Amino acid sequence: MTITSFIPPQRTLMGPGPSDVSARVLSALARPTIGHLDPLFVGMMDEVKSLLQYAFQTTTPYTIALSAPGSAGMEACFVNLVTPQDKVVVCRNGVFGARMIENVERIGAQLVVVDSPWGRAVDPQQLEDALKQNPDATVVAFVHAETSTGACSDAKTLCEIARQHDCLTIVDAVTSLGGTELKVDEWGIDAIYSGSQKCLSCVPGISPISFSERAIDKLKARNVPVQSWFLDQSLVMGYWSGEGKRAYHHTAPVNSLYALHESLVMLKEEGIENSWQRHKDMHGLLARGLNDLDIEFIVPEAERLPQLNTVKIPDGIDDAAVRSYLLNEFNLEIGAGLGQFAGNAWRIGLMGFAARKENVALCLTGLAEAIKQAR
Repeated sequence: MTITSFIPPQRTLMGPGPSDVSARVLSALARPTIGHLDPLFVGMMDEVKSLLQYAFQTTTPYTIALSAPGSAGMEACFVNLVTPQDKVVVCRNGVFGARMIENVERIGAQLVVVDSPWGRAVDPQQLEDALKQNPDATVVAFVHAETSTGACSDAKTLCEIARQHDCLTIVDAVTSLGGTELKVDEWGIDAIYSGSQKCLSCVPGISPISFSERAIDKLKARNVPVQSWFLDQSLVMGYWSGEGKRAYHHTAPVNSLYALHESLVMLKEEGIENSWQRHKDMHGLLARGLNDLDIEFIVPEAERLPQLNTVKIPDGIDDAAVRSYLLNEFNLEIGAGLGQFAGNAWRIGLMGFAARKENVALCLTGLAEAIKQAR
């Protein structure tokens, strides 16, 4: 067998991630590689920190880009801030809330689960009730934008409730960062993680995270080591927070960080509020077109993510056949249902660079034709 260079097709990515990457970001990847301790690269790292603070709407100094995907960002938050002595309340309303639970179980902490139905936001009253029943709880964790269902929870209210009960908060913002309103400082979020490949429209493999001063204080006060060496943020701090220099911890993904820097520059140029509004506007266009095709949303309108649209597969339509048709005939990717929604739903992403009128038009045209062929 002769193996030659891999040349991927030009797809339009409208699934749950990764999202379309702009030519500007792709070109940034191709810039010359320099050392990860080069003074010029260190200067760029400082700019990445500043740009991430803007994206997260925070001034907290410990806002960095973890050299690993969003799932590692999740694990970094849990292994650094949760010990076996903690009691953690996890709000589960989809696959990624369930992954939070697995992290707590592996650490050996006490676990309290607050379940909400799939396709619905987390119920703040249920969290309030759980915290009243567990006054010794120390951490509350929830998913802001549940990628498996397309539901958006009220992060501001959930954080207010947690703070009233003196709990730290860990928040999954993998799909929300850059695509829907998110204000880390104003809402009092203590630890938050995201991914580069969603609404930031960067290549996969990097996880922006941010820790509040309260979170850093808890990390510094630990009496047992963080169970992961690579994700131990007390070690990584020396790499990202060094004054004028960086202590070696690992070899950073240099070119991927070029790409993240470029995507964050683009976000700053557009303006974070404008980006939030663009995602809303494109969601409105898509929703009207789907209605014309008699395709129904699963999530109630008030709880819907604009950037991740979960819809019911029409009766009698073969899920895989439609997605295959879109991929083969339109070079268009949409997502299958996940977990409880597998085989019953499609997940249509409008994330970052993909949230454009031409993509909405392509998706609606392709779906109409694919459904016609499948009937």
